[in-house]
Parts: sequence; structure tokens; C-alpha cells
Amino acid sequence: MGFTTGSCAAAAAKAAAQLLCTGEEPRSVEIGLPDGTRASFPLLYVCRQDDGAVAAVRKDAGDDPDVTDGAVVEAAVFWTDSDGDQPETANSGGRFKDNSGRPHLEAGDGSIRFEAGEGVGRITKPGLSIPPGEAAINPTPRRMIEAALREVTSRGIKVTLSIPGGAKLATRTFNPRLGIEGGLSILGTSGRVRPFSCPAVRTSLKYCLNVAAATGVERPVFVPGHIGARAARRHLGVTDEQIIEVSNEWGFILDAAAAHPFRGVTILGHPGKLAKLAMNQWDTHSSRSPSAVPFVADIAARVLGKELGEGNTVEGLFAALSARESKMLGDELAGAVCEAILKRTAAAWEVEVMLVNMKGDLIGEG
Repeated sequence: MGFTTGSCAAAAAKAAAQLLCTGEEPRSVEIGLPDGTRASFPLLYVCRQDDGAVAAVRKDAGDDPDVTDGAVVEAAVFWTDSDGDQPETANSGGRFKDNSGRPHLEAGDGSIRFEAGEGVGRITKPGLSIPPGEAAINPTPRRMIEAALREVTSRGIKVTLSIPGGAKLATRTFNPRLGIEGGLSILGTSGRVRPFSCPAVRTSLKYCLNVAAATGVERPVFVPGHIGARAARRHLGVTDEQIIEVSNEWGFILDAAAAHPFRGVTILGHPGKLAKLAMNQWDTHSSRSPSAVPFVADIAARVLGKELGEGNTVEGLFAALSARESKMLGDELAGAVCEAILKRTAAAWEVEVMLVNMKGDLIGEG
């Protein structure tokens, strides 16, 4: 396992605050995680910066193929109140305690303000856990950062989080669809990253549905990935809020969409992926579902009255057909996908299915 950007941000913020309070540059810091355990983080650097201090942690995502693995998470901290009294000395547990002896993470009247620096996004659309206009720092990381800072000081602090290169990395995430502009989000619910996390993908999809509903989308367009997204813009002229890249989570997205008042859904993508829905394969990952080639070849034999041979891919099967035959097979296959989705969703909405080839050309509708 590895650690989330939220954990890295909390560690960096605590280190910078320690430098402000003590004048000493720590080599590592320990923070509390949401499950009550604690973890230690080595620091990439910590130094004074103008009237504040800055520290950074290099993210280690463990074995998870996270786009932020190896990214530098930086926190710059500045006092926001008057000098007042000197910061209190942390107790042996690293937390302040009130008169009862219990940990007290809100010591003093100082507030903690969050800002987005380089490579950290800003929320621009409703429907997320953070309101529009705020830095894209999710609630759990905010609480972790606050707790880590309160182990050091009770004074008011402004925390500016940065991820150098984060704006470029963000183009490979869900953030552009969610209306998070300018960079990445500071994420994490447990503080740790578990490898190959399907729950993380599903959480992102739920947020996509929330944003679509909150921005008035009545008919979202579900696509497998970038090819489908480009084709949706080309053929349908839809907005980014309407397009949701499902990856392989088709059963999950259809079930989750039922919680929203959509009038209908459009499913658009390559038949090599979407044909699996007609096979009642709702997780279309190649390691967890069979190839669609035999299924599509059987439909072709029935509709066209001829065998298509031993094609290795669905794209290859369609490429071997004339334009008329391709349209016949595409429409029949799209209809089968539509029927399977209507059955899965108990015909909760209108369903339209559009199939495109690798070039994004439309080859079937149902």
C-alpha cells in the first residue's frame, strides 16, 4: 500500500509549521490517519519562505498505478493572526489537551485557511463535496491537515498546497469532467492507497453523476473512454458535463444513475467493449470478461447469412464488411446492447446506443 495526496499534504503542512514554531528543520514527521493509526513521512525539503515556511513530501502510491505516484506534494504555511503568545508545546502524544485531559484539536481561536497553489485545482461546478470557488482539497484531507497542524500550534494558519506539474497530470484524471480546473485534487478517505482500487474509480463516477445532475443534465452520455468521448462531441455536440467516462464499470454506473432523475441515457462506444453488455458482462475489463469476437461473429452469421472467419478483434470483423453490411451488423448489435440495458435497469429511462469504430465513425445505432 501507499499513501494518499491528503496524507502527504498533512505531513508537509505539519513539517512547515514545526519549522515556523521551533526554527528547526525536521527530517521526517509523523501524522495521524483517519483510522487512528499513525504514519511517518520522510521530507523532501523544508525551508523558510518569506514570512512563512514550506515543506514537501514525495508521494509513494505503493503498487497502485496512480498518476500522482512520485509527485511532489508541497505545503506552504503562514500565520494569519497577530504574534500573540508563543505557540504551546505539544504534549507527549503530539496533541493539545483540554482540562479533561482528552485530545483537543481545536485549541485557540486561530482558524486554518486553505488555498490552491500550483498544480492543485479549484472547484468550478456544484455537486461535489467542496463548493464551487474552493480549492480542490477534499473534506478528509482538510481534517487530516487541521489535526496535524493542531499537534504543533493553535494559531491561525493559511495553508497553500501545490503539486508541481499537477495541471498536466490532471488531464489524465476525472477532474476536467468534474469541473475541477487548474490541477489535481487533494484526495483520500483513509489516508492510505490500496493497489488497483475499484472503489476509487467508483467514487469518481458517483461524483460525475452528482455533477451532471447538479448542472441540469437530463441525458448523460456514458462512454468507455477517450475514443467514445471524442466521438460523442463529434456526433452529438454534447457538453463536458454530459459525458461520463465509465471505463469498465458499466453495472455500477447504471445502478448508480438510478438515484438521479435523468430522462434518458446515451451509451456510445466501440462495439468491442459495448457488445459485452449484450452478453450480460457488466464489468468489461479484459481480464474479467470474455472476448466479444465470437458473440459478434454469431450475430453477423445470423443477420448477414455468412461466416466472418477467425477475426482477432471486433474492429477487424467490421473492417471486413461492406458499408451496407457494417451498418446492418452495427444496428443489430446496438439493438442487442440497448435491450440488455433496458432489462438491467427495468426500463427506468429512454436508452440510446451508438457504436463507433476506432476512428470515431458511427457504425450502428439502437
